[in-house]
This record gives sequence, structure tokens and C-alpha cells, in this order.
Amino acid sequence: MEVTLLGYTPVPEKMIAAAAKLCYSDSGAMDLMDGLDEEKTAHFMEMLTNIGHESPIEHASFTFAIEGVSRSLLAQITRHRIASFSVQSQRYVKKSSFVYITPPAIAEDPQAKAVFEESMAHAFAAYNQLADQLEQRYLQENLRAGMTEKAARSKAEKKAIEDARFVLPNACETKMVVTMNARSLYHFFRLRCCRRAQWEIRELAMKMLRLCCQAAPLLFANAGPGCCSGPCPEGKMSCGAASEVRSQVEALRHE
Repeated sequence: MEVTLLGYTPVPEKMIAAAAKLCYSDSGAMDLMDGLDEEKTAHFMEMLTNIGHESPIEHASFTFAIEGVSRSLLAQITRHRIASFSVQSQRYVKKSSFVYITPPAIAEDPQAKAVFEESMAHAFAAYNQLADQLEQRYLQENLRAGMTEKAARSKAEKKAIEDARFVLPNACETKMVVTMNARSLYHFFRLRCCRRAQWEIRELAMKMLRLCCQAAPLLFANAGPGCCSGPCPEGKMSCGAASEVRSQVEALRHE
């Protein structure tokens, strides 16, 4: 898994502080920005956190490039609807080299790993067989329709993999670009950094949290799983290791 912070709102903390101050001031946003030094910004960000005034942090957005994750993870992350996603298409990108994600529990069990890898090989073989058969059929149809051979082959391949992809497993690797505002990221981290989250999306969330803390440490000073900002919200379903989780997140903030 590779996660890169492609870009984010410039001076996010100062901008958020100015936006929040605007709610209670007769001054304009630019004047408020000019009046904020590092110390005043830090003080105001802390005050926002203490009073629970969250709407101003929506003005700061962060964009990530994410690679080496599964389509299973894609199904989970797109449930976070206040976000923008650009995902590698299985409809237009042919899987000529089949990359897949192996769950750690399977990777460490030789017998389970053998079954898993055999299943992946069968899926890829079926995908290629279907793609080739459909492509030949569509090619002939396109040629009969009067298309040039180059155009006929291009259109046939795209149409063939559109249906062949139905046999690809959730383990199939994908890539995406994701943009979230800071408030959405707080919600994402609260749920997905939790130990009860599925292993892959938790790894992603922790990597994203690390990058956010490096880019805007004041803004994300209290971000993390629910147990980092109060008692564990999972009740009877708690992992029982809240102190260990808090220590892990605290260490991550200072990396």
C-alpha cells in the first residue's frame, strides 16, 4: 500500500481560524488572516476544538493518491460520501498483469495461501479467456459494421473487458485519488483508525492520519479513533486496548 498526500489547502490552520473568527467579527476575512500569527492561530484552533465548533474546518481539503489497495477497500471507503473519488476503471483498463491484495491472515497460513493463490489464478485465467473470446466476437461485428481494423479492435477490447471484469475478485488491486475536507477526515479517522475496523482500511486510515498530522499538526491534534478523544464509543464491542491505541496514535503524531 502506498499513500501520498498530493496537495492540501495552503495554510489550512490559519485559514480555518480566520473563517471561524469571521463568524464573530465585523472585519473581513483577509484582514483577519493578516492579523493571525502562529501563536494566535494555535490558540484559536485549540479554542475551536474545546467548544466543538467543527464547521470551519470544512474549508480545508486534503487530496491523497492511494495505490496497492483492494476493490474490497474501495467498497468501504466510498461509503464516506462527503469526499471526492477518482478510481482506476476496470471497464477501460485491461488487467494484463493481475495484481491482488492478500489478507495477512491468509498470507501467514501456507495452506490458506495456497488455496487463495489458486483461486486468484483461476479468476485471472477466466478473465483473460472471456476477454479474448468477447473481443474476437466484437471485432467481427465492428468490421462488418464498416469500421477500420484499428478502430474495430480498440472498441472491441473495451467492450470485452467491460463484461470480463465480472469474474475479477474483491482482492484485485486498484488505485484512486481521494479528496476529503478536514471535518470528513476527522469522521473517517474516528471510524477507520479503530481496531474494530477491517485491517486494510485501518492501515490506510493510519497512513493518511500520519500525513495529515505532518501537514497540519494543530488541525489534526485530536484526530484519531474514538478512544483518543474520550471513552471508547464501542461499548461491549470494545477491543479492550484503548490505552495501547492511544499510545500508538500519539507516537504516530510525532513521527
